[in-house]
Amino acid sequence: MILAAVAVLVGLVVLVWSADKFVDGAVGIAEFCGMSTLLIGMVIVGFGTSAPELTVSAISAAQGNPELALGNAYGSNIANIALILGATALISPILMQRSVIRGDLPILLLVSLLSIFLVCDGSVSRVNGIVLLIVFAAAMGYSIWREMKKAKAEKADDSQNSSDTSLQAEGETTQKSSLGKSILWLVLGFALLVASSRSLVWGAVEIARALGVSDLLIGLTIVAIGTSLPELASSIAAARKGENDLALGNIIGSNLFNTLAVVGFAATITPMGDVEAAVVSRDMPLMTILTVSLMVLGFRRGGGDGRLNRIAGVILLLVYVGYLGLLVAQAL
Repeated sequence: MILAAVAVLVGLVVLVWSADKFVDGAVGIAEFCGMSTLLIGMVIVGFGTSAPELTVSAISAAQGNPELALGNAYGSNIANIALILGATALISPILMQRSVIRGDLPILLLVSLLSIFLVCDGSVSRVNGIVLLIVFAAAMGYSIWREMKKAKAEKADDSQNSSDTSLQAEGETTQKSSLGKSILWLVLGFALLVASSRSLVWGAVEIARALGVSDLLIGLTIVAIGTSLPELASSIAAARKGENDLALGNIIGSNLFNTLAVVGFAATITPMGDVEAAVVSRDMPLMTILTVSLMVLGFRRGGGDGRLNRIAGVILLLVYVGYLGLLVAQAL
């Protein structure tokens, strides 16, 4: 029991640190390639901060604990919106562009509804997992195409402005140096992600068995919150620096990744034949309702950009506290 607790603690610490370095490397590479802030948030940062969920869920499924993988994915989605966006908005209100409210959030909502449809029969087959992975590839491909098209148009406008040649050459040299460092952090961060995730899964499963608590509950709480810490740190840091696109794109991209790729990979490795009814009746509906709430809270009359203010942040945090209270009450 003590050894398992130490494994969870050390695993979480290394997981958070390695995810942070992994994201630094990914963002550095993305900036070198000239990608937009929203695309970095959704694809690079969203993928990077969801790497813990992916590795934890894949290892859990491979070790015969698919419910831990499922609870980790959906629990992380709930934590991302209610806990992370709530805390971020409380610190610094988040600007929500009209394109996000009318484009990205509806896609996330459709993905959530798709996942409910696939899991409503109480199982997640290997075929369902493959379907989720195909939808993930399509969604990411569309997002990359859209944002790259937008960035290309903006670059064409900027090219009309003249720049100093010597400063440009100096900037290119600095970028090449930063690129090497970014690649190093990317590789090292991912390697430590895998090792720390294995430690975390082992410790969580051992604690669950010792306390008589289900793997699903452990995945929805301890593992979900622990693997969501990279999203929390990166979102708060981005919001404080005024990078609203990065903060919001991080959560949207992360939830898309969790719902489609994380669950898809886990189900492809080990099909889940007997999903707990609480997942369909409690966790997945709440995940969907929270997605809708973002659209409602960020909506602004007149069709302009919206804002996730501090009041909205408090509401989201209270929802998460209530959710954790419900989990504990049902486990007793």
